[in-house]
Amino acid sequence: MVQPDPVPRPLDHLCARVASEAIALEDRGGTLTYAGLERAVGELAAWLLAQALTPGDRIASWLPKTRTACLMPLAAARAGLVHVPINPLLKRAQVSHILADSGARLLITQPARAATLETGDRAEARVVLEDETGGADPLPPSAADPHSLAAILYTSGSTGRPKGVMLSHANLWLGAISVAHYLQLTPADRVLAVLPFSFDYGQNQLFSTWAAGGRVIPLDYLTARDVVKAVDRHDATTLAGVPPLWVQLLETEWPPEIAVKLKRLTNSGGALGERLVRGLRTRFPGADLYAMYGLTEAFRSTYLDPALVDAHPEAIGRAIPFAEVMVVRPDGSRAAPGEAGELVHAGPLVAQGYWRDPGRTAERFRPAPGFAEHQGVAVWSGDTVVAGVDGLLRFVGREDEMIKSAGNRISPSEIEEAVVAGGEAAEAVAIGVPDERLGQAILVVLRGDPAREAELRARLKGLLPNFMQPARFEWRAGLPRNANGKLDRAALKREVTP
Repeated sequence: MVQPDPVPRPLDHLCARVASEAIALEDRGGTLTYAGLERAVGELAAWLLAQALTPGDRIASWLPKTRTACLMPLAAARAGLVHVPINPLLKRAQVSHILADSGARLLITQPARAATLETGDRAEARVVLEDETGGADPLPPSAADPHSLAAILYTSGSTGRPKGVMLSHANLWLGAISVAHYLQLTPADRVLAVLPFSFDYGQNQLFSTWAAGGRVIPLDYLTARDVVKAVDRHDATTLAGVPPLWVQLLETEWPPEIAVKLKRLTNSGGALGERLVRGLRTRFPGADLYAMYGLTEAFRSTYLDPALVDAHPEAIGRAIPFAEVMVVRPDGSRAAPGEAGELVHAGPLVAQGYWRDPGRTAERFRPAPGFAEHQGVAVWSGDTVVAGVDGLLRFVGREDEMIKSAGNRISPSEIEEAVVAGGEAAEAVAIGVPDERLGQAILVVLRGDPAREAELRARLKGLLPNFMQPARFEWRAGLPRNANGKLDRAALKREVTP
């Protein structure tokens, strides 16, 4: 098992840690050993250096999960460049914004995607097709300063245009070591990587697996059935997802002989809730379930030990290695057990701020008095949580999503969990909409069986107090998702509020 060594190294050293004939990558092109991975990263890094780029230049990739997409984060780091991965699901307008905002000098993509861009969309970036890369003599591992900038990850832009989060070699290296340690990854693990590499946890699946000497199996999927088939075909042991994906997977048939292959399930990008926890534990009884919480600005913050999941399905756990977290009141003092407050993060996993945005950086990244180990900069999450007397953290909601009705502050997640608990709906999003009498009334947009609305209302009357009862339900065949696969709350709110 990987030991939680707190000394960071240049990110590209990950692929050089296991110089062996063990398999590092398995994709449509076949397999790549660790020795082959090291060589391929060196060759791509050398090609990048030959493109008249200057150390610190930003280079973007807009690719599905090809081999180049897997190599690019390490190759860019080895070449002294800053990688800007762009989600392949994004469209021309969002890609144009990221290229212009990052000042990318190079964009590596595929012909069909390149054809959608107009001249003005490319900003300063020269477009190079994926097939034109590589072929140079490999560069050896770098001697980069671990605290230098290695990547800019753009958030999904749920509140305005996407903003770039600046991550150092140290942020990414220590994130890999931390996750590999607490997930207890080993060289025998085969990790099915279904999350976008532009998503911090999607990219970390590459890094943490390689830190442990395991095998990454990248997958672009269209349906949940594709995931089932891939688990079977590749004998995957580990699968990471976000709550909407788990909903789809639980609605899909899993032959017992395939389900038993999974030994580890990990969740981020939103709270699972008790219903999903129970469903996953029933469907995959032999798999350890890791509920996790994090945000791009601090990578990963907490995880719940699988041994505690059955007894505490609503918890997000305790701090991961290298992270220090605390719950604070509005005045910055530490909240008491059982008292709701904002979750604040400190430590070496905290990002370096927002790219070219000192104003928003100053708002979110502030000094961290009161932390025992880290008196430097912390990131204020904007998430409301409660720490129980058992030391476990529990998610309440995002401050900017809290519903304020008749003088009450209401967590949307509490309503949503109650709505889906009975099976009338598979997914739900609770939104506060303007109301002259209440200030905000509760609207629930949901996917399920509208014929069961009366049954749902009757059940909620026994579960929720009067002030938390939804004023109305809006049934839909599907709910919108953002590019990272999460339910797009901001898009729904724009649709349903005047």
